[in-house]
Amino acid sequence: MPKPIPNPQIREAYGVIALTSRHPDLRRLKREQATPNIHGNKLWGACYLLMDYLEQAPLPKGCRILDIGCGWGLGGIYCAKTFGAEVTAMDADPAVFPFLQLLAEHNGVEITEQVARFDELRADYLACFDVIIGADICFWDALANDVSDLIDRAVEAGVSRIILTDPQRPPFNALADRCVEEHFAEAFQIETIEPRRFTGTALVIENS
Repeated sequence: MPKPIPNPQIREAYGVIALTSRHPDLRRLKREQATPNIHGNKLWGACYLLMDYLEQAPLPKGCRILDIGCGWGLGGIYCAKTFGAEVTAMDADPAVFPFLQLLAEHNGVEITEQVARFDELRADYLACFDVIIGADICFWDALANDVSDLIDRAVEAGVSRIILTDPQRPPFNALADRCVEEHFAEAFQIETIEPRRFTGTALVIENS
């Protein structure tokens, strides 16, 4: 049987589907919707680093996940599709969610939306989740400070696992150093070749 011809408008890696800029659904959405304005205008490579890490360290089936600074939400979509997770995707920019929901629809999963800034997520809200994930969310110094404070609250609230990936931007590196010192986190280099080569750091906090 001949192999199916790949669709150049779809990019598949780690079992999830992403749409290229030529895909008609994505082109239509970009015409109809407001453009995200906090760097949520495309998929970032760190979400694939997150998937690669989770392939090696899978999450419990059906766990409750908060995807912070989700952007187009492919990391959370992967968790919903792979682990049957209950995923809430949070971002300060509501304009990202039509793009997230388009990808969720193409992947056959449901994602809950939450519009909020990092500093608005209180400990009692964070306590509702088993795992917090985030990919490429520390691109400004101020954001790294807000994420650091959020991690403090999440650890206090009993979130069992926090996993962040990043292409080693300086604000993230400073955050990782602090978490290693204060929360006994692990920070290690990670690399993936799917859908192309990306390198960066995975920051993992186990809060048991």
